[in-house]
Amino acid sequence: MKYFGTDGIRGIADELLTQEFVYKIARAGAIVLTRHVESGKKPRIIIGRDTRISGSMIESAMTAGFLSVGANVESAGVIPTPGIAYLTKACNLDMGVVISASHNSYEYNGIKFFSNIGTKISDEIEEEIEKYIGNEELKEKINITEVSNIREDLVDKYAEFIVNTFKDNISKVNRDDFIVGIDTANGATYQVAEKVFKELGIKYKILFNKPDGININKDCGSTHVENLKKAVIENKLSMGVAYDGDGDRCITVDENGNEISGDIILAIISDYMKKNNKLEKNKLVATVMSNLGLKKFAEQNQMEFVQTKVGDRYVLEEMLKNGGNFGGEQSGHIILADLNLTGDGIVTSLMTIKILLEAKKKFSELCSIITIYPQILVNVKVKEFDMDKYPEIAEKIQEVEKNLSGDGRVLIRKSGTEPLIRVMLEGKDENYIKNAANEIAEVIKEKMN
Repeated sequence: MKYFGTDGIRGIADELLTQEFVYKIARAGAIVLTRHVESGKKPRIIIGRDTRISGSMIESAMTAGFLSVGANVESAGVIPTPGIAYLTKACNLDMGVVISASHNSYEYNGIKFFSNIGTKISDEIEEEIEKYIGNEELKEKINITEVSNIREDLVDKYAEFIVNTFKDNISKVNRDDFIVGIDTANGATYQVAEKVFKELGIKYKILFNKPDGININKDCGSTHVENLKKAVIENKLSMGVAYDGDGDRCITVDENGNEISGDIILAIISDYMKKNNKLEKNKLVATVMSNLGLKKFAEQNQMEFVQTKVGDRYVLEEMLKNGGNFGGEQSGHIILADLNLTGDGIVTSLMTIKILLEAKKKFSELCSIITIYPQILVNVKVKEFDMDKYPEIAEKIQEVEKNLSGDGRVLIRKSGTEPLIRVMLEGKDENYIKNAANEIAEVIKEKMN
């Protein structure tokens, strides 16, 4: 059975993610991912989570599963996903685990595995773990009181890494009139983000940093920036940054309250890196969801532009396989591979701030570096994913592509985390692509429900 989606295993806590199932996942993951451990040594595993009410329960069941196969478990408590990726490698641990459902609402939760070098696991390793989950019988009794001690020094170590990365450069260009709005989504960054900004001396106004277990991502965070926009305008802030629930992505807002997508941040940072001879192979890696404007920007600036499947792990896989040290997703997953081998919202925001301060411009001016094509995304809830059974869908897509005449595109893909088909259109005529996207969505809805 297929359990992994585009970003780990995800579902509603106590429905898919029962204590028994989580225990099996932990055992299977430990068996597969700690094979590199020297014979006779106990594998060392680190666990982190976001602020969801179900997080402690899932962590306890996972810890029991890891202990049942002889592993040592260290808990970082509430920490962003990139913190676990960094610590797994920096502390020479054998495996990292994050318990989070990212941008989803509180009733969902999820499990993400990291290898001993701090990378998300490949499709092949996921498939191997799934085989163990499906075939191995639950033999041991679950003891969900087996909880590892939380080591607060691990979170501090991650924060120290970020501060040390940026303190020298930002201290030289920081200004008293530069103030950032920070939306932590009541999630995993709610403490560490403020700690980092404070230590770097960047003035800030923090929002949505009072998690209660059920308010994670609720009308806040990277997928709900309306309140951040309002705060930026009302308080006359220089910019705003919004992280998602687990802190691996970042969406920004300019001083006028305009949302700035990940594609624009990719353009700004890649341009800066290229001009400073830091962009490996002059290569920018993005996914098929990135705006057509980003491709044109890369071509105009003599960058190699490579697109992968959706998911920041596929962006990283391309870099590790074929070279490159920078890339990301429109959704705000940005990978600065020289610093961390996964998307890191706090690092992304600080890199953007560093560039902005050095440029001595307003954020809106910096964003004019790229022309973004109008893009429409329509999500369609479906009961199945097999579109090939319905020729009417293909015919409608072909009709729209013909009308775009090569100056735009249609992209249809299934969500890896929800029962959705995503219909994305780009083109110069916004009214046409909006109507066309809705027409395609209606055909999909009619045929697949």
